[in-house]
Amino acid sequence: MDMERLDSQDGFKGRTVIVTGASNGIGRSVAMAFAAAGARAVIADTDEPAGEELARSLTGAGASATFIRTDVSDPDSIRRMIAETVSDNPRIDMLINNAGISVFKPFHELGVDEWDNVLNTNLRGAFLCSREASLHMSDGGAIVNIASTRALMSEAGSEAYAASKGGLLALTHAMAVSLSGKKITVNAISPGWIHTGDYERLRDIDHSQHPCGRVGKPDDIARACLFLCHPDNDFITGEQLVIDGGMTRRMIYGE
Repeated sequence: MDMERLDSQDGFKGRTVIVTGASNGIGRSVAMAFAAAGARAVIADTDEPAGEELARSLTGAGASATFIRTDVSDPDSIRRMIAETVSDNPRIDMLINNAGISVFKPFHELGVDEWDNVLNTNLRGAFLCSREASLHMSDGGAIVNIASTRALMSEAGSEAYAASKGGLLALTHAMAVSLSGKKITVNAISPGWIHTGDYERLRDIDHSQHPCGRVGKPDDIARACLFLCHPDNDFITGEQLVIDGGMTRRMIYGE
């Protein structure tokens, strides 16, 4: 995201968005995109150095951004983050539930504590953040849950992560119905391969296995979040948007 140019977009200027897991990766690009569009971005993450650095760089470029240390697996931490967010501005307009962790290991070696940690962070955390934030969405709002194509297809050893992301899809349509009376839209994005490292180090084979011809970038997800949160798109709710370059639509046969 080009922070040299902070052009506000109609529909976001002066509005408040919370992005969990925003210090790095996809969440970082999402927070930058909303800040560039004129929103007040709350960076909620456990990575304090990276989160503070992002908030400084955004404010230094003329945007509005705040870092609040938040562990979404801890209900008390979520409540403190919401309270601090509304201490300056009582209204929350948008929430991006992006924070997530993963544990990939053989099925019979996955421990209960590991399972609980993944589910508590990825799924319960999204529920709790949504429950608390929606109390302050007084004039409508938008919630986007960042799921994964691993909710739809799997490889061995992905049980905890796949279950958490599959749960997010079910949580999405349930909350869309429950929060409809408050005019809050709730949607999910399921990213495929989104490369958060050095994009230039990817191989031709990495790109060519995608029908669109390239591996995804964090900005691909950030633009979708802006779309789903724009007030003009309030007819979209309870939906899942798969952004994977067409990978889950490609049939693959063994030779």
